[in-house]
Amino acid sequence: MAEFEFAGMTFKGGKAAIVFTALSTLGGASWAAFEVYKDYMDMKEIVQNIDVGAIDARNAVIETKLDEAIDYTRDIKNSLKDDITRIERVSDTTSGRVKDIQSEIDGRLREVSDLARETEKDVRDTM
Repeated sequence: MAEFEFAGMTFKGGKAAIVFTALSTLGGASWAAFEVYKDYMDMKEIVQNIDVGAIDARNAVIETKLDEAIDYTRDIKNSLKDDITRIERVSDTTSGRVKDIQSEIDGRLREVSDLARETEKDVRDTM
């Protein structure tokens, strides 16, 4: 059987396998902790190098452009609203004119119809 001595203690057989497993687990955990610490230090360096002033300036520019876009959109909306109101007025005026012309045409058609009947009556009377 395998036997070894570690820190003044002797391990045989299955106990040796347990010690080997425990040591390899401890080594893996140490490596994982080192990687986490390394990632933390890398992120810490990145965070320390962030230029907050540049971000604030960029945000100010974006906010200004957004306010300008909102104002421009509002102007377009108001312009479209005015255009629609004007078109409605023109449509109402045109509709009124069409009704007046239609009434005038109906009146003239009645006059023409009456004249045609009178003319027909005169022609019959003459014959």
